[in-house]
Amino acid sequence: MSELILPKIGLGTWMLKKSAAKYSTIEGIKLGYRHVDTAQGYGNEQYVGEGLQEIFDNGIVKRDEVSVATKLHPLKLRPKSVLKSTDVSLKKLKLDFIDILYVHFPAFLLGYSHKKTLGAISKLIDEGRVRQIGVSNFTPNMIDEALEVCDKPIFVNQIEHHPYLQQKRLLEHHSKKGIQVVSYSPLARGHALKDTAIQEIAKRNEVSAAQVCLAWVISKGAFPIPKATSLNHLKDNFGAIDIQLPIEDLHKIDEISIIRRFVHPPVVAPKEWKE
Repeated sequence: MSELILPKIGLGTWMLKKSAAKYSTIEGIKLGYRHVDTAQGYGNEQYVGEGLQEIFDNGIVKRDEVSVATKLHPLKLRPKSVLKSTDVSLKKLKLDFIDILYVHFPAFLLGYSHKKTLGAISKLIDEGRVRQIGVSNFTPNMIDEALEVCDKPIFVNQIEHHPYLQQKRLLEHHSKKGIQVVSYSPLARGHALKDTAIQEIAKRNEVSAAQVCLAWVISKGAFPIPKATSLNHLKDNFGAIDIQLPIEDLHKIDEISIIRRFVHPPVVAPKEWKE
């Protein structure tokens, strides 16, 4: 397989059910999206898979032109469950291989082990069913611990990342380690769109507030995966790849003092998030 290169922006599917997940997958790829992100816990792999199959069957793009990622459910992190649940994901997605298989959360209390869980994903890579190891919601310390015992590189860490959670230390750490960063909730669940500074920057540059947030994330070397259920929002988000904000506007976003994390589930969230 060729080297996996992430496009500047991907398509998130969190909370998209049935027809919405299929529609966004199909229309997103038609618009130019080339990375689709889902998860076992989203309950929509089947519908994302239906969308992908329609796209491939109609010859709109080829399989090797689209990277597809899914995430292991926090209750499926022991080696046997990793292998079995990945087979189920492949069937639902109607794929022969998954480009990135993530550990959704470092849920140590539910059976996650750096060595055993990542070792199971490594086995799937050897078998050709997965291309790259991904982790999600890992802290820099967890990354270092995982790298010590994993026999393959960790390709990416998917994290909450937006103007209200700028993750400066993590981005610097991952840059040194050669680990990609995929940014979920890049619009801060819509809250950043109402920010006065972001609205002013959007007006001055004649772009949308969403495009400002996404362009800022991209400027940090990260890869945002916003979700969208309407064609207009899919188009608007995708348009961010062509926007280069003036350096002074990027600095204004850097200086936003609000720090807020919107995703903090019990049991599975790292304890370090509370520090």
